[in-house]
Amino acid sequence: MSEDTTMHLQASRRGFLGGAAALAAGATLPFAGAALAKAPLSNTQSGYFYRFMLGTAEVTVVSDGPLPLGDPGASFLGVPKETVYGMLENNFLAKDNVVLEQNVPIVNFGDRLVMFDTGMGFSKAFGPTTGRLLKSMAEAGIKPEDIDAIVISHAHIDHIGGISSQDGKPHFPNAQIYISQIDYDFWLDDARLGTPFKAFGEHARANLRPVKDRIVFFKDGQEFLPGVQAIAAPGHSPGHHIFRVASSGKSFAFLGDLTHHAILLTEKPRLEFAYDFDPKQAVESRVKLLTILADEKTPVMSYHFAWPGFGNLAKAGDGFRYYPAPMQMLRG
Repeated sequence: MSEDTTMHLQASRRGFLGGAAALAAGATLPFAGAALAKAPLSNTQSGYFYRFMLGTAEVTVVSDGPLPLGDPGASFLGVPKETVYGMLENNFLAKDNVVLEQNVPIVNFGDRLVMFDTGMGFSKAFGPTTGRLLKSMAEAGIKPEDIDAIVISHAHIDHIGGISSQDGKPHFPNAQIYISQIDYDFWLDDARLGTPFKAFGEHARANLRPVKDRIVFFKDGQEFLPGVQAIAAPGHSPGHHIFRVASSGKSFAFLGDLTHHAILLTEKPRLEFAYDFDPKQAVESRVKLLTILADEKTPVMSYHFAWPGFGNLAKAGDGFRYYPAPMQMLRG
């Protein structure tokens, strides 16, 4: 061993022993001013909204609250339950209860506020965590009376439920309601009341009848509002539509219920969903439109994906992969 190496080791040993002695001495002293982390749990969360820009328009995503479906093996069909559970576990998701979000985008085009779908409203068919839309809007500083248009993808409970109160009072007194006539006629037909979809028919009546004088029907391919184009996607519901939303050369597709889950119905789009009115047609619409959106690299906003539901799609084998867009919390 060289002389330099020996001197270096001795110096290091002296430094270590000196530091240890100082720590030992300090251990006998009181913790003057040290934090003990003895604070109560806050048990609160930030407001349930998120904003981003789309061209010159501002999009505020608000939530109607999480919607738990329970056993995913009972809702996502066409493969063995073990396959469904394995897909969830491989993505670090619980296999005993699949929980969907309810992402409601409100687009400020500068001259009007347009909201897409409205949540569960007063219905607690899926538990107590839903029905939060008006509270989330208040947290975002958006008043119900300021909404100019409500665009409805289809008339299922979790999409039209927030239009009217349980006593039949419209929540959005100045909004016109845009929906496909196919879905409106189908779900308000008396024939629905004698089927397993009875609850859907009842809630369509409770929410849409109080605003029937303000309902406007759109058609497939129609740009029925500036910057909002309807695209037919039947199957989940007879008149289900998705929407292309555009401002100043930028756009995204609001998917409604084209796909309910970022893993199960996206990576395997030919799976069937128990709540689809026509499962085969729903698969056809899903594969066709997800392919177009992935090819075009059109960003998507999904009503039921994990909060806030905004991102991109790419082809992956026989299905698609969803890439959530990073949330941008600083704006200026």
